[in-house]
Amino acid sequence: MENALNEILQVLREAGAIDQIELAALIRRHNRDIRDVAQHLSKKRLMRFYLNERKAESDWWKSQNFDKALDDKLVKTLQVKPRRTASGVATITVVSKPMPCSGNCLFCPNDVRMPKSYLSDEPACQRAERNFFDPYLQVASRMKALIEMGHETDKVEIIVLGGSWTDYPAEYQTWFATELFRALNDSENMWPDAALRREAYRSCGIQDDAAKLKEFAKPIQDQISQGLASYNQAYTQLYGASTPWSKVAAWQTASFDELFAAQRINESAAHRMVGLVFETRPDAITVDSLTHLRKLGATKVQVGIQTLDKTLMEINGRAVSRKRLEESFELLRLFGFKIHAHFMLNLAGATPESDKQDYLNFIHDPSFIPDEVKLYPCVLVEGTGLEKLHTSGGWKPYEDDVLINTLAHDVIATPPHMRISRMIRDISAHDIKAGNKKTNLRQLVESKVGEEGLHNREIRMREISVGEVDANSLQLDCIEYDTAVSSEYFLQWITPEGRIAGFLRLSLPLDDAIATIPGLPVRKNEAMIREVHVYGRAVRIGNTGTATQHTGLGKALVQRACEIAQNKGYDRINVISSVGTRIYYRKLGFVDNGLYQTREL
Repeated sequence: MENALNEILQVLREAGAIDQIELAALIRRHNRDIRDVAQHLSKKRLMRFYLNERKAESDWWKSQNFDKALDDKLVKTLQVKPRRTASGVATITVVSKPMPCSGNCLFCPNDVRMPKSYLSDEPACQRAERNFFDPYLQVASRMKALIEMGHETDKVEIIVLGGSWTDYPAEYQTWFATELFRALNDSENMWPDAALRREAYRSCGIQDDAAKLKEFAKPIQDQISQGLASYNQAYTQLYGASTPWSKVAAWQTASFDELFAAQRINESAAHRMVGLVFETRPDAITVDSLTHLRKLGATKVQVGIQTLDKTLMEINGRAVSRKRLEESFELLRLFGFKIHAHFMLNLAGATPESDKQDYLNFIHDPSFIPDEVKLYPCVLVEGTGLEKLHTSGGWKPYEDDVLINTLAHDVIATPPHMRISRMIRDISAHDIKAGNKKTNLRQLVESKVGEEGLHNREIRMREISVGEVDANSLQLDCIEYDTAVSSEYFLQWITPEGRIAGFLRLSLPLDDAIATIPGLPVRKNEAMIREVHVYGRAVRIGNTGTATQHTGLGKALVQRACEIAQNKGYDRINVISSVGTRIYYRKLGFVDNGLYQTREL
């Protein structure tokens, strides 16, 4: 290992840089004459070795006389999957434990080992099951992996998946969030505590072996597949009273005092929570549920919409009215949350043309206009209501070219203030009985857009990603649009080529909208900053350089937002800050004010 690193160092010193192709060739050359595969090198193994040597300040590390420039080049060269932190933060996905769901959508998977709508073979679900669905253990294991891959983890966004978060008991929600913060706060001390936690789950009789869990769940899973039992009935049998999970539930509670104490520590911790995301159903969104989410520290809500078409809702078991959908978006926006919606193509009863119109309505109707969207096709999974419809010929997946053309249409139509985060679910190909199995679907869609010579304006395609940019070349651009309850301003730093280096979402709520909804935590004449994001390779807090983070772009965006709000007659501005950015906003003149931080204008 040490010899291989010396080879890489020599290349770096001679060439001044090294690219991925050179590195791959170097590793292949090292592995060529080694018969023992266990001794073969990989970037991940090299990175782990280098980071350990650097941390210990070993004799070898000292002998190399590393300066900062060489250290930066080596870490950048060895970093595995650099896009993981290309958005400027390290993203960690965790999954909550199985829980009954009050919905019964036609297409929704019913894997009883997982919360409703998720499958045990999805990567995040596999990690969750190995960690007993414990939030602390999931964060600890993912942090370890990211660090070994060479990623900075001082700024972390955590995405909590699990179907309808608001279906979980309030005490469990508070405990789950508390443990997320506790894991980040414990930093290097999390590993001993993780071992004790694992033993606590095992002592209650809970398995973490995938093969044994599959065997354990098989009888009731077969009944679901045969239509003899529902997901909720299976939950009662596997996780209800008198099961090992009932013992665990007794200590999966926490008070708000415990949560707030963990949050205060995290404000200045080595690993800070700069984003916390939960997902739920639109009919579960109320003033009370959103207030609870803010107390937990949430900044973004993923909400399953799937379609606005009333007929498609009825066919696919989406038991929610158009009015309720509109109310959910109004509340999310007035609370200041970033709105991340799920939208599906190829539902039962849909056609390519109806899909296109449905999406256009969603992204342009003032009652909706999400900030971010998961836009993906419906697929058939065993044990869902869609299975019978497919067998009878009542539903079939689109042909590949039709699907790609439909998605390409939607991409082109997406405005520049929206981001399409995903086009596929992480469902394994063997779990998909019919429908798209192409993991590179997005690439195919973007190629189609390029072939047509059309312009792709959505945010994800314009992010500077892992690239570097001269901050002096950036221009501040503003896009204005109206929603049913606000005037919105999307401020963006863009390069001469239109690439995006950072943005801010400013919301100016309408007085009438504030006045008609009792219990809102905001008042008239208060503007709201719903999101600030600066792109580029994640940079450790306090560092500067050619990366765009920590170069004043965010501060300039906030100042411009304050000027716009003041010019429009607003006398205060709130920011829906994350726990890990509270100190940053205090330095910009904001003061803590209940669920938000506030600055007088």
